[in-house]
Amino acid sequence: MTKTILITGATDGIGELTAKTLAAEGHTVLIHGRSAEKLEKAAEAIGGKTESYSADLTHFDQIHTMAADIRKAHDRLDVIINNAGVLKLRDTVTDDGYDARFVVNTFAPYVLTEALRPILAEDGRIVNLSSAAQAPIDLDALHGRKKLDHNPAYAQSKLALTIWTRELARTLPSGQIAVAVNPGSLLASKMVKEGYGIAGSDLQIGADVLREAAVGAAFADANGKYFDNDNGVFANPHPAALDAGHAAQVMQGIKDAVTKIG
Repeated sequence: MTKTILITGATDGIGELTAKTLAAEGHTVLIHGRSAEKLEKAAEAIGGKTESYSADLTHFDQIHTMAADIRKAHDRLDVIINNAGVLKLRDTVTDDGYDARFVVNTFAPYVLTEALRPILAEDGRIVNLSSAAQAPIDLDALHGRKKLDHNPAYAQSKLALTIWTRELARTLPSGQIAVAVNPGSLLASKMVKEGYGIAGSDLQIGADVLREAAVGAAFADANGKYFDNDNGVFANPHPAALDAGHAAQVMQGIKDAVTKIG
């Protein structure tokens, strides 16, 4: 059975390759990006049944507009893959005063997913791109009161995303799942090249596991779990994600930030 699948950050890298992999199987793939030009090129490269949606994930009004456009075009969405992410940026603070890594990597997936949950299929899946790089969240940084270097900000934003995935899973009706996935460390993406100056491993490694997380049987009962593709197993995330007190503070911080940014 073919599905309708949204992939954010799908104009290059693992997002584009995952879209291409799924489109080749006959699924309808909704690709997201910031640039209309890049979206056009990506849609051509991906082929199949592809639709393009544009939004800057640091601007929540654009996220809401994109979600509304998707809801107008579709009464059902089977999978949301929150793939878009940032590591190194010239401007790390958004106009709202928050760290852009938290905004794009954590807050934006939260906002987009909540806006699309009303049309998520009864057996729908939410796949959040985590990372092997995870670190306990500095709450002052989460709230935009403290600046962080690139790598700590990225690692903390990914753990925050993983914490939210676990909390989200508890609120989903039976049949739906939310899963956090580390697609593989140091894959051949633009982020890895810019962040670490290396070519990286075959990107298809990550695309294949995201394809499986989206539509494969291995993830059918994975609600609330974290999959570590470096080792090919479901595993515990960083211990800080299992700390109920820390998780509660992070979730409150996410909700406060989303409310404040609007």
